[in-house]
Amino acid sequence: MLALLWGSTFLWIELALDALTPVQVTISRCVLGSAALLVACLGSGRRLPRGGAVWGHIVVAAFFCNALPFAMFSIGQRTIDSGVAGVLNATTPLWSMLIGIVIGSERGLRPVRLGGLLLGFAGVALIFAPWQTTGPVGWGALAIVAAAASYAVGFAYMGRNLVGKGIPTISLSAAQLIAATGLTASTLPAGGLTSIEIGPKTLIAVVFLGVVATGFTFHLTYRIIAAEGATSAATVGYLLPVVSVALGAIVLDEVLSFRIAIGMVVVLVGVGLIRLGKPRPSMPAPEDCGFAARGSQPTIAAASDSPARSHGVSRAHNTRSHVKAAKL
Repeated sequence: MLALLWGSTFLWIELALDALTPVQVTISRCVLGSAALLVACLGSGRRLPRGGAVWGHIVVAAFFCNALPFAMFSIGQRTIDSGVAGVLNATTPLWSMLIGIVIGSERGLRPVRLGGLLLGFAGVALIFAPWQTTGPVGWGALAIVAAAASYAVGFAYMGRNLVGKGIPTISLSAAQLIAATGLTASTLPAGGLTSIEIGPKTLIAVVFLGVVATGFTFHLTYRIIAAEGATSAATVGYLLPVVSVALGAIVLDEVLSFRIAIGMVVVLVGVGLIRLGKPRPSMPAPEDCGFAARGSQPTIAAASDSPARSHGVSRAHNTRSHVKAAKL
């Protein structure tokens, strides 16, 4: 689901840029995405995070995972196609793996998983076929690569400083897009205040880009980071060329060659190896079992909103929890 929605982002950006400037596209998707997640957060009975330290981490994550890459995509796609943007963004898993090795979150990387990462990159290269292009790499392509690297930094930062701290992911994702909106608002003087004429096609593209391809997609990203880690979440990037190229063939009547089709298969095999080589998670605590059994998010403790409840639990309460978990 994440790959399908994220992969369609480049198509919606391409359509939105027909009438809007890069700054206007960036601020529009942040405003609409944060509004959608804020409604979902409050509607589910959650609340936004509290505390200056937490919001400090949220602002840093919003810069690397939202404000900067969103702007780079809008700038880059002024000179390169949406399909190429999706392919270049597929370098995110490699950046994420390198960052994970540096910070120590990818210790003991299994050979089969490393092979899957490299095979996925080979599939992307087969789709992109850089050996068939001539001339220097344009600034647009470099902007997309910078966005991919920024995503990897943001994912690692989120996994290290925000996920698993007892805050629901819907609250974190809503707060982070709100912070990203504030960051991008400061760039309005750089082309965001020009007059625009929005037609039906542009309006549909902007609304879908903001609400679904930004808001809903970003919350899915947070859920995957919380459940499986930053590198696994970044691995979705390998599927983006498959989606972007397929959309180009279906929507824009672009030619789907045999080489591209083989590249898609290689990408899918690489992602399969990455999934196959992922270590199995350890047995969760009894409270987590009960919380997951009720259909809630498996990565958040039962009393996630109250630090006092997560410490100093009595022996009797623990006993009852183990009995309850055994019954479940």
